[in-house]
Parts: sequence; C-alpha cells; structure tokens
Amino acid sequence: MEVRLARLEDAEAIRTIYNHAVRTSTASFDLVERTTKEQEAWLADRSGAFSVLVASNDGEVVGFASLSPYKERAAYRSTVEDSVYVDAAHRGQGIADRLLGDLLAIARSSGFHSVIARIGGENEASIALHVKHGFNEVGVERQVGRKFGRWQDVTVLQVVFDDH
Repeated sequence: MEVRLARLEDAEAIRTIYNHAVRTSTASFDLVERTTKEQEAWLADRSGAFSVLVASNDGEVVGFASLSPYKERAAYRSTVEDSVYVDAAHRGQGIADRLLGDLLAIARSSGFHSVIARIGGENEASIALHVKHGFNEVGVERQVGRKFGRWQDVTVLQVVFDDH
C-alpha cells in the first residue's frame, strides 16, 4: 500500500468512497451525494497543511484522509479537524490506521497544536482508531444531526501535541 498526496485525478475515487459513506452510514452527516464537480472543487481547495492523503493498492485508491480548518475565527488557527474514509471492500486491513498516522505527522510538522475528530453515529471503530493514535474523548454532542430517520450524536475526540 502506498500513501501519498491526492491529485486532481483522484477526485472520482475519493467521491465514490465518500458518497458510499453518505448513502450508508453516519460517518458523514451529508444527506446528498457529492457531484464530480463538487468533489473536484473540494480537492482543489486543499493544499499545504490542508492537503488530502490517499491510500492506494496497485494504483487503486482505497481510502483518503484530510485535515480541515476547525473553525473560521483566527484564534482557532492552531487546531484542525481530521477526516478518514476507507472503501468498504478494504476495511479491516490497516488502511485507516496508516492514513491517520500519516495525517497526524503532517499536522504536527505543519505546526498545528491540536487535532479534533468529530465522529457521528456511535462509530466505535473510528473512535477506537482515534484513541489508538492518542486522542481522548472530550465530549458528546447530543442529537445534533438527523440521519436515517433518527437523531444522531457526535463524539468529539482530541489530541494535543504539546502543552505549550
């Protein structure tokens, strides 16, 4: 498996993985699938510290991870939010583990102080993955989203790289 920075030509594979999550899970609180044009714009907007990583097996993109600004206000600039998605057919193979590890290395080397994970719908596998990488649960946002006809909670986890 290779982990590398995403390129524009990865947009369709990323869109396929993401839209599967939109349709079938609470990993994303989006209710409408992304179009090709929207996915290309999302990818084009990411560069530098907010780049997207992809994992590929034999040239096939099987997962992706990204860092996004946590909040717009200037005081939040040292904190980012992570996202990790793996193709359903390739889960359980350590892909998310590798992506998150590499993503955290980028966050640290880019000078970020804190990374937030917001995990919807009691996704225990994602919570366990983040805990493995040093995240601690800092709260639960109760019934903040509605998907699949029921209210969804969001578990918030955080890793702080240093206390300075």
